[in-house]
Amino acid sequence: MRGGARTAGRSFINTDSSKISTPVVYARPEHSVSRADISRAALKVLYTLRNAGYEAYLVGGGVRDLLLGRKPKDFDVATDATPEQIRACFRSCRLIGRRFVLAHVRVGREIVEVATFRAAGGNAGEDRHQQRVTVNGRVVRDNVYGSLEEDAWRRDFSVNSLYYNIADFSVVDYTGGMPDLKESRLRLIGDPKLRFREDPVRMLRAIRFAAKLGFRIDPAIRDAIPACREWLLEVPPSRLYEEVVKIFLGGAACRSFSLLRRHGMFELLFPDIDACLASESEAEAEAASAFIERALSSTDARVAQEKPVTPAYLFAALLWPALRREADLLRGHGEGEAQAIESAGARVVARELARVSIPRRCSIVTREIWDMQPSLSTRRGRGALGLAGRLRFRAAYDFLVLRAQAGEPVQEQCDWWTRLLESEGEERDALVAPPARSPRRRRRRRRRGQRDPAEHETPA
Repeated sequence: MRGGARTAGRSFINTDSSKISTPVVYARPEHSVSRADISRAALKVLYTLRNAGYEAYLVGGGVRDLLLGRKPKDFDVATDATPEQIRACFRSCRLIGRRFVLAHVRVGREIVEVATFRAAGGNAGEDRHQQRVTVNGRVVRDNVYGSLEEDAWRRDFSVNSLYYNIADFSVVDYTGGMPDLKESRLRLIGDPKLRFREDPVRMLRAIRFAAKLGFRIDPAIRDAIPACREWLLEVPPSRLYEEVVKIFLGGAACRSFSLLRRHGMFELLFPDIDACLASESEAEAEAASAFIERALSSTDARVAQEKPVTPAYLFAALLWPALRREADLLRGHGEGEAQAIESAGARVVARELARVSIPRRCSIVTREIWDMQPSLSTRRGRGALGLAGRLRFRAAYDFLVLRAQAGEPVQEQCDWWTRLLESEGEERDALVAPPARSPRRRRRRRRRGQRDPAEHETPA
């Protein structure tokens, strides 16, 4: 980024004097965004909209990551075309969403999300696509269309409010996002309390971006979170699930965990786990912390190596300390190991659903991973081969390894299963063969009526 940026000829009038009323436009030689780094699908969408007479900009995390020299996960497009006009431009387009109506355009295997420029307010009597509905200050529907300038000011963070213009390859900055990128600062656009009231999930997004980008959180955000964090309890649990998955499967799970705890939001998302981490028993608290940190470090390593990570395994790891506490109570009432884990798993998941709505397809796999742990701890003989052939065995085995790495007393079992998986042929047969029994002396049977010779012996 160079210092020769120019301002656009058109100004945006703001009542807030702290806003930049005239955008700063960075010409192509003054920034690092290149079409060579933009996906073919996104470019096709941008050019199609432009050729149809509409404005078309790459916006959001794609622009931010390109400016930071990172590889974007996906690309989003903003335009002055309405959703219906966008759909008319693309045969493979469908409109989704109620809170925000968006267009999903499929190009090959890639889906590009296209949004119409939005403004900050509207009239309740307008068309359904022109309404902004709030409940207690929280935005529940926002389809008020506006200009590029208005769209820039209604976004959440300044670093996500940068626009790459396909018409002249410039980057347009209304909110001071470029200086914030340069200074590694995460700053919310507008009054943090008002923006958090509109959408409490922005607090979680602040944590996610700060952890992912390594940015420092602006003091205004830090100061507002303590008074606003309880608003997360008003967010639908299904939406919190989506955000939790983004936070912990984005490659910065360890930093996110630390920031969530520091700002008092982890206890709102996972009250059972937080109770373990804050336990009066120092041993329990240390064990829970060690296990979660080990699990999240492993997750970050897999993401860095571009290996698959699944929400089911993530929740199995996050909720395990709470399950162990519950299972210990059940064992104290006489339940066996397998039954205690099964019952505890059902209870822990049921309580968590009240905060974070884990989909059934995910929770079933999570519980299968847990339920296989007693078998992995005790199974020997030919039955082990049948267990190894089960669908969730690999995930359950990896979980056993994780438990051993976190210091649980299952290293011996972990080593045995590792040898079994790495062996074949006679070596494998020897591992699963039942232990040899010592030969028993057979007692000679007497015929009927035959007396024991010892009875004829005369005592000395």
